[in-house]
Amino acid sequence: MELTKFGHACVRIADGDRRLAIDPGVFTDVSQALADIDAVLITHEHADHIDVDRLAAAAGQNADLRIWAPKSVADQLAGNQALADRVTAVGPGQSFVAGGLQVRTYGGQHALIHSSIPVIANVGYLVGDAVYHPGDSYTVPNAVVEALLVPINAPWSKLAEAIDFTVSVRASRAFQVHDGLLSDPGRSVYETQLDRAAQFYGTTRYQHLDPGQSVSL
Repeated sequence: MELTKFGHACVRIADGDRRLAIDPGVFTDVSQALADIDAVLITHEHADHIDVDRLAAAAGQNADLRIWAPKSVADQLAGNQALADRVTAVGPGQSFVAGGLQVRTYGGQHALIHSSIPVIANVGYLVGDAVYHPGDSYTVPNAVVEALLVPINAPWSKLAEAIDFTVSVRASRAFQVHDGLLSDPGRSVYETQLDRAAQFYGTTRYQHLDPGQSVSL
């Protein structure tokens, strides 16, 4: 299985001719992320996780493109002619096949940003019983995870929570996502501490991925 990191929170997962993309948002080169992709998983409705216009353009070029997303996103896309019949609403506790890969869902809600900001739906995805993308949450799945995607910076998070999440999941490997708001020096501060914690507890090997970089699992 191959994992490719794209901008911010977007990744592509491929196993031979089975492949899907997760969260192609506005900070992502969607044309690259969705190339030869028939399945897209969306964790929640925020624009840094879904670029509706470019997703619709991709659907216009690919009649086989299908999307799985929380009901709030599915309802939003129902008004888009190019996407209305492409979307399946999902919630936590489900299992399905997307792009030929087995997917299980976790969570249910976005992490709290502030008491004055309504909490929205958020679904985390475990793909191929190997790669876990939590979206905008630190929900720990009740499953063995090989590769954990760790949101390292967000308006709703702090570094201590990212470290606790990484340690709690106890995946063999971890890679950063949700890093589009960071400068390179700022990113290195977060990643140094995550790597230190992973080594201290001895359960997880942390690795940085540049946009477009792939790693074999």
